[in-house]
Amino acid sequence: MASREGRRRHHNLVPLAALINQEMRNEKMEKPAVRYGYAAQSRKGEDYFLIKTDYQRIPGNSSSTFSVFAIFDGHNGNAAAIFTRENLLSHVLGAIPRGLGREEWLQALPRALVAGFVKTDKEFQSRGETSGTTATFVIVDGWTVTVASVGDSRCILDTQGGGISSLTVDHRLEENAEERERVTASGGEVGRLSIVGGAEIGPLRCWPGGLCLSRSIGDMDVGEFIVPIPYVKQVKLSNVGGRLIIASDGIWDALSSEAAAKSCRGLPAELAARQVVKEALRTRGLKDDTTCLVVDIIPPENSRELSPPPKKQNKLRALLFRRGSHDSANKLSKKFSSIGIVEELFEEGSAMLAERLGNDDSANQSTSGLFMCAVCQVDLAPSEGISVHAGSIFSTSSKPWQGPFLCAECRNKKDAMEGKRPSGVKVA
Repeated sequence: MASREGRRRHHNLVPLAALINQEMRNEKMEKPAVRYGYAAQSRKGEDYFLIKTDYQRIPGNSSSTFSVFAIFDGHNGNAAAIFTRENLLSHVLGAIPRGLGREEWLQALPRALVAGFVKTDKEFQSRGETSGTTATFVIVDGWTVTVASVGDSRCILDTQGGGISSLTVDHRLEENAEERERVTASGGEVGRLSIVGGAEIGPLRCWPGGLCLSRSIGDMDVGEFIVPIPYVKQVKLSNVGGRLIIASDGIWDALSSEAAAKSCRGLPAELAARQVVKEALRTRGLKDDTTCLVVDIIPPENSRELSPPPKKQNKLRALLFRRGSHDSANKLSKKFSSIGIVEELFEEGSAMLAERLGNDDSANQSTSGLFMCAVCQVDLAPSEGISVHAGSIFSTSSKPWQGPFLCAECRNKKDAMEGKRPSGVKVA
């Protein structure tokens, strides 16, 4: 598993001019235009979203700009959703080593997203509040889209050829057998709500707490086996672009992925978001907060909104979403770019922190020469760090003295998520 993690290597600081030159050399295909729209209808006031289109990997270098889009669907109050919206992005970026070129930066993102999600969860739980939230977090850098998610807010990709691909996995106990097994193995109980007479009603829930989700940020009153470790998927679009639909479960409980995509094809992004919300309300009514973001990634030469797909499906539709190595996929991308093949660069959904952080100890070395906690990024003296693999049975190649390393608090957090010890956090 660690071999798929796109490991981060230790890099010395690079002069800004050299980084800019490297960025320019790496730009093999002109960046697409990114247009977006959003729409929402509130019932509980617990849905929040984030849109940032002006972040730069290298300050002052416009070619290093990337965009961030996210939805946070809160429950048991809005505190966790608000806190996550305000802090998650900075925690993710803080976990990426400095001085990386674009390709290395993209390879570092999956592990940084895991660290950022766990750090956000840890910090929010320390506040003693019992609210929780889903998080679907999307970074668009040129033609590369990276998505991290916990909960049941979904992100789908609709391409010019008419094919729809899911970039997230729903962490609902009712629908995810692997997550049910993990929760029970970590000490949780899964069952339906019992009413008078012993009858069971409603979806499967985790007890204590009664949460329907197996992963979220917050929810300290439910149990640490409800983990914040995200499913992460990274894809590279061909130069025909595509459309992302990011939405809370107020949309997905009413519409299938196919229905949502079909309902807004041919519309500009802002109108498309409104149309998806309108269609969801028409189908189910306003039973929950309903939020939708639509992001169009458009070829720069025609920089226009996506047009409706052809009525006849291409015989190569089966190739629409295929996995491959960087070399082979680059050849495929050129050969089939006209029909919108998507290259899968990374996918991982394990809930085990040791698997997600990998084996690269040098990635956690700070500029001062000290080691850093792989999650919260605090400096560690040589005698303070605890290997993320210490006591792990999940990788026979890992050694307990091999990094990445965790501080004592993050190690306790890891053990609690795996059911090895109770959480040390108390509800106020």
